[in-house]
Amino acid sequence: MLQIFFESLGCDKNLVDSEKMIGLLSRTGHSFTDDEREADVIVVNTCAFIGDAKEESIQEILRLAKYKKEGRCRSLIAAGCLAERYKDEILKELPELDGVIGTSSWDGIVKLVEETAERGRERTGSLSVFRDISRLPDAEGARVVTTGGHYAFLKIAEGCNKFCTYCAIPFCRGPYRSVSMEDLVREAGELAEKGVRELILVAQETTLYGTDLYGRKCLPELIRKLAAIPDIRWIRLLYGYPEELTDEMIALFAEEPKLCRYLDLPVQHASDRILRAMGRKTTRAEVTELIRRLRKKVPDIALRTTLMSGFPGETEEDHAENLSFVKEMRFDRLGVFAYSKEEGTAAAKFKNQVPKRLRVKRRNEIMRLQQGIAFEKAREMPGRSLTVMVEGQVSDEENVYVGRTYMDAPDVDGYLFFRSAEERLSGDFVRVKVTGAKGYDLIGEVEDESAE
Repeated sequence: MLQIFFESLGCDKNLVDSEKMIGLLSRTGHSFTDDEREADVIVVNTCAFIGDAKEESIQEILRLAKYKKEGRCRSLIAAGCLAERYKDEILKELPELDGVIGTSSWDGIVKLVEETAERGRERTGSLSVFRDISRLPDAEGARVVTTGGHYAFLKIAEGCNKFCTYCAIPFCRGPYRSVSMEDLVREAGELAEKGVRELILVAQETTLYGTDLYGRKCLPELIRKLAAIPDIRWIRLLYGYPEELTDEMIALFAEEPKLCRYLDLPVQHASDRILRAMGRKTTRAEVTELIRRLRKKVPDIALRTTLMSGFPGETEEDHAENLSFVKEMRFDRLGVFAYSKEEGTAAAKFKNQVPKRLRVKRRNEIMRLQQGIAFEKAREMPGRSLTVMVEGQVSDEENVYVGRTYMDAPDVDGYLFFRSAEERLSGDFVRVKVTGAKGYDLIGEVEDESAE
């Protein structure tokens, strides 16, 4: 059996694919190591969302290639979006690779790993696995959760049909296709049996779930079925497009206690002119009205969004609209991408490309504005009592733990640090009273010994 080192880059949706590949390899009897020097095979699940992500993926492949000489590595494999998007170029440009496998083909990872390892360093040519990009890989029951075991991402759909003018995802991930409700409920049940207490629903767009399979939007129905799993305590929703959010879904945030009152609502821009050029389906006024409705129906909802700076043709007036929108909406969480010119997309051919320096400058200006808003919101939190999912212990001597509230998705949002006289384990839920704030993070004390 082989020892495998696995590197997963990019988004949480890519991580789900990595966990299922690891599950397939593990089920076949292969083992894993976190030491590249000890690996017989190295697999890199790559990202190609923007230029920086592509560069990171390439540099990681080149870094790990040295273990074919310095370690025991017999095979180096690239999976994921970079492999899919550049399948005609990647083996030519990166001869260090022994194999590549596409985003809809990763269920063939076991055969590829074994065949490339058997050929070893004396190979002639590389192996590739690319199947129809519109298929869904099959790895039923094979998944190893790598997020600590108490939370897991549940990918409810693959691909995208939106074709926003700046985005290469449809070329990497194919058309939108929902995973069947039956399969998702079964997978969620298996995750719960393994100790998962928080399900984080992800897709390129979660709000369209079911339209291709069932002819209607079925996200509320899916969430109700997932909430019926006894051991699941929290369900969190990411990547909900504003134009697809239904009244039924908004009402569910208020009605379903297991559904975190948290919504990631990618807006991308506040200028109607730029939104049209992006191929987006909403206007600033429509998004503003949607947020007003959300906050009226669910007053304590935490809203996260994503904006883009420096889209082709963006003027200072357009940038000022982004700034005024951020001031007006006062999002709880916000991230900003500087536009990345991606070959094959419509926007790459647009005139008036904004210089990179200016794209970054505008991004930083938005982030500084949002930082002030986020810090102010954090300073308003002391006195509130919140349920916290424990992430781990920070200090043994002082009994300090770190956790997340319903307002915080892992890795992208803040944390709450608290003291507890009792030992707390990752995945425990405790009730904490907020006593202070430091930057994006909160400080508190345990209020009750167990969360209600």
